[in-house]
Amino acid sequence: MKDNKIQLETERLLLRPWRVSDATVLYKLASDAEVGTNAGWPPHSSEEESRQIISTVFNNPTTWAIVSRASNEVIGAIGYGPSCDCNLPAKNDEPTVGYWLGKAYWNKGYCTEALQALLAHIWQHTTITSLISGHFVDNPASGRVMEKCGFRPTGETCYDVRLYQGIGRPISVLRIEKNNRGYSI
Repeated sequence: MKDNKIQLETERLLLRPWRVSDATVLYKLASDAEVGTNAGWPPHSSEEESRQIISTVFNNPTTWAIVSRASNEVIGAIGYGPSCDCNLPAKNDEPTVGYWLGKAYWNKGYCTEALQALLAHIWQHTTITSLISGHFVDNPASGRVMEKCGFRPTGETCYDVRLYQGIGRPISVLRIEKNNRGYSI
């Protein structure tokens, strides 16, 4: 795996690089069909698949495991990078932000806390000036997380057809731009 030593800390969370040894807990969290459906990927079918995801998709310096500081357990993932395959209307060099949590950790403010830490890191340590993200229309809780962190709806809708037998699943598009305070309001 690539050497990614950057860790981000909040009151309740540690955002740290993924480890191959996280495969068992990743599989436990990511094999839940509802988690994958809300995030836009198929549920993991084996621990080996989770290990491969850690070694490939998560093996980069801008993807972190979200760890509960109270339990020291991985509870989800967060990151940013090149625009995903879901047709988000990204500007040139505008990364996409994504996150997910295991179902047991929903509605506890963890995603908001993790996203705030990620945005602070991006504004302070990179030259990125805007980020794009989106949420499935049938998952408004994810959109509320983004809006709490300063993302604003663009009014655009795009459609993810990758996992849905060619039927477009609508995604509401949101964007945040850096200003002198670090983010747009």
